[in-house]
Amino acid sequence: MNMKYNCVKYLLLLITAVCFNNECSAAQQIPVTSRQLIPFNQDWQFKKATYKTNISLATADWQNISLPHTWNNKDIQKGKGFYMGDAFYKKDFKVNNDWKGKRVFIRFEGVGTVADVYVNNKLIGEHKGAYAAFCFDISNSLRYDTVNTILVKVNNEERPDIIPINNKLFGVYGGIYRPVNLIVTGKINISTTDYASPGIYIKQDVNAQKANLSVTAKIENKETQIQEVTVKTVIRDRGGKIVKEVRQSELVKPQGINIVAQQLSLNNPHLWNGRKDPYLYSLTTSIIKQGKTIDEVTQPLGLRYFSIVPGKGFYLNGQPYRLYGVCRHQEWQDYGSALSNEQHKADLDMIYEIGATSIRFAHYQQAEYIYSKCDSMGFVIWAEIPFVNAVSAQEGENAKQQLTELIRQNYNHPAIYNWGLHNEVYSNSADGFVPVLTRELNDIAKTEDPGRFTASVSGYGEMDRPSNLAADIQGINRYYGWYEGKIPDLEDWVTGLEKNYPDHKVVLSEYGTEANVNQQQENVGETGDPGAQFWPETYQTKFHEIQWGIIAKHPYLVASYVWNMFDFSVPSANGGGVPARNMKGLITYDRKIKKDAFYWYKANWSEEPVLYISGRRDSVRVEAVTTVKVFSNLQNVSLYLNDHKIAQTETGTTRYDLVFKNVHLQPGANELKAEGYRDGKIITDHIIWYLKQ
Repeated sequence: MNMKYNCVKYLLLLITAVCFNNECSAAQQIPVTSRQLIPFNQDWQFKKATYKTNISLATADWQNISLPHTWNNKDIQKGKGFYMGDAFYKKDFKVNNDWKGKRVFIRFEGVGTVADVYVNNKLIGEHKGAYAAFCFDISNSLRYDTVNTILVKVNNEERPDIIPINNKLFGVYGGIYRPVNLIVTGKINISTTDYASPGIYIKQDVNAQKANLSVTAKIENKETQIQEVTVKTVIRDRGGKIVKEVRQSELVKPQGINIVAQQLSLNNPHLWNGRKDPYLYSLTTSIIKQGKTIDEVTQPLGLRYFSIVPGKGFYLNGQPYRLYGVCRHQEWQDYGSALSNEQHKADLDMIYEIGATSIRFAHYQQAEYIYSKCDSMGFVIWAEIPFVNAVSAQEGENAKQQLTELIRQNYNHPAIYNWGLHNEVYSNSADGFVPVLTRELNDIAKTEDPGRFTASVSGYGEMDRPSNLAADIQGINRYYGWYEGKIPDLEDWVTGLEKNYPDHKVVLSEYGTEANVNQQQENVGETGDPGAQFWPETYQTKFHEIQWGIIAKHPYLVASYVWNMFDFSVPSANGGGVPARNMKGLITYDRKIKKDAFYWYKANWSEEPVLYISGRRDSVRVEAVTTVKVFSNLQNVSLYLNDHKIAQTETGTTRYDLVFKNVHLQPGANELKAEGYRDGKIITDHIIWYLKQ
């Protein structure tokens, strides 16, 4: 057997239920340990109805659906007037008799926005917030002699006590739009209901020579007496080989939560090193009773350490590691937020292709699959809560809840470097609602997880504002050349910060401009018009050429994030010729077209060979003498017009921006062809421009 087969075999032994291709029914589960993880996504029924409506459980007027599901996958993308209100999900199922005497939980990964969960007409619990997981114990409400019914009432209306408090910055999709699982454990188990966390927390103290780990497990005992168990924690390398193991005996009480801490260390650890080497161990904590494993949880383990040096930027494992990347919303055209793992992976693959080292997941907790894939792909990521855009002064408790959920559910992901506390919310004084709540949120984050940074984000360019500086990092969103000023004004802004705030940790948390790929213009200026119906792609390209040229020279900026990687819906928007659309993405909403600016960044960021002639959709030309730009990281790049070589006259804002001026087009069709070399191999690109006669 080869190593790959051994690794796959090992992973199969770790999973808690064997389900191939299709979702298994409860009766088909084959437990590997006493914990079973059972996908619960098929054979649901759905209907829209108000809470006051008499909800008939008869199947005649229900729609058969599978999860994930949202009822806003089309209407929210058309503009205002989309459905916000009550809807119901129902699923009938039979319980496996083997579960008698065990604990059964239902875990929802994400429901927008408020979920009331009923089991056999009994209210089990309510969850407020569209983006975090939640888990309820349903053991005592199940029936073993008849069919059981899960009913979930979901509501996505705007509420002043739940963040985000409105849909103006992005639409909050209604529905059970992420997967659902049943979890079956024995009466002694690692907690599933600690804010739906894994129940184990891995704290790191790492350097190049040694990794010291403290693993805390939260264990519940629902037996009637104190039980003697062994708690074992094992670290395995990427190939599945055990590299460290500790065991300790514990007497677990039948009251409250048993906190078990274990200490482990590894000499000369293989470090997780971002995209360069995203090496992952795995860590499994097991509960053993009378020689039998009765529960266990496995988590990723990426050993790394990081810091920020003011004025010099981010350091990973003691070395400078430049953080540059994009922001991402969790929605696709015609799908809304009800995405498959394949769609999430497609997004991450495109972000990886562009060469980004970091991602800001804005403005809310995203799918669990996303964070896991970032671990294995090597992205350094920013995770945040949706305290964004507007303030009611009633959302404080929910913001604290959502931050706690975000941290506990994602504590063990090595990719995360930063917890985001707010974005573009303000008060007029330092004693206002936002500054006070942000300080409280920062205290929660540093208490829950002192090993990571926190950030707050302002939409204003100055540092001295009441809502700023309550977190470790000050994020600032800047849109020079779009909402204010001219594109090059970014230079004066960042040099001013460097001069006046040399010891501050500052991130350019958003920058970008709109672009409709169906709108083109040969010559553009240095200011755009966000209120217009004409947003030429050529302006976006120029915007990013200039602004990345500025950012690249300023390591003072700890990180920078293009807003946005993908176009997305904004129900209240109406510009660029397309209603309800934010078109600041580097890729179109349907993921079919990568805009010219995408290749600009790929040439600057990626190690893959890039050769791209800019302006291919600006193909109908009116000027006979023009400039051609080629984005490339190759050697010996040449440009040909109708098979005649054109001399390069200069470089643009970076060395990857090759500028060919005074190119003379002939009437009709003109073929532009670029050639370049990488490791002795020729790479080409070509486009056709048409000069009007």
